[in-house]
Amino acid sequence: MSSGNSTPESPALPGRAPAWIRNLRRLGSPLALLVTWQLVSSLELLPRQVLPPPTQIVSAFIELWSAGELQRALPASILRSSIGLVLGGSIGLLLGLFAGLWRVGEDIFDAPLQMLRTVPFIAAVPLFIIWFGIDETVKIIVILVASLFPVYLNTYSGVRSVDPKLVEAARIFGLSHSRIIRHVILPTAMPSILIGVRFAAGTSLLALVVSEQINARSGIGYILTNAATNQRSDIIISGIIVYAALGIVTDIVMRRIEAAALPWKPQHALV
Repeated sequence: MSSGNSTPESPALPGRAPAWIRNLRRLGSPLALLVTWQLVSSLELLPRQVLPPPTQIVSAFIELWSAGELQRALPASILRSSIGLVLGGSIGLLLGLFAGLWRVGEDIFDAPLQMLRTVPFIAAVPLFIIWFGIDETVKIIVILVASLFPVYLNTYSGVRSVDPKLVEAARIFGLSHSRIIRHVILPTAMPSILIGVRFAAGTSLLALVVSEQINARSGIGYILTNAATNQRSDIIISGIIVYAALGIVTDIVMRRIEAAALPWKPQHALV
């Protein structure tokens, strides 16, 4: 018979699943999708011109690789995306720091940028073409604009979210304004800044897809344009998969950079 003051044991959260189970869960959905895709094509539920089977997509990859087209296209696309991301991210970082640290910066830049960020960058492409032509410059500009806003917003938010008590404590210890920025504000805001860079890296790839439809003479978009002209849906899907793969690789790289820059940040998962 239990005593009156005893308390029931609280249920514990289930333990973390073994690595092989997590890997199986990650692979299960893509494999099921591929099997379903192959069955739909094999049973001719959809014409192969509309949805080629995965085996035909693999053949298209081999064809592009054997012809050397992928080897020429990937460096061009990666270079465009990287240049636009670096330029747009740098501008967004500087504007976010200026607006976050100083009221005059907020008064000058925040309202216009908050308005402009609501305009989809795709809608501005025709205007960019009028302003910058159809050469390589306009492609970089499109990626730059798409990359700028995520970095700006997260930098501004991260700086403004710093606990005022930390800044006040630094002042009490006699730190100068510049040292407070370097040793208190920037480290505290860094998680938010890196999230903005990560979002910008993904957005730069979306902008890359759009920009490479503008009179592209190299890159993955050039392959897709030629494939559309020749009605090669298998090559078009292959190019889309390449874009998706670039997005996955970019996200993995950004996660690694975030983990290296913020080793103290906990990595939590309930199960």
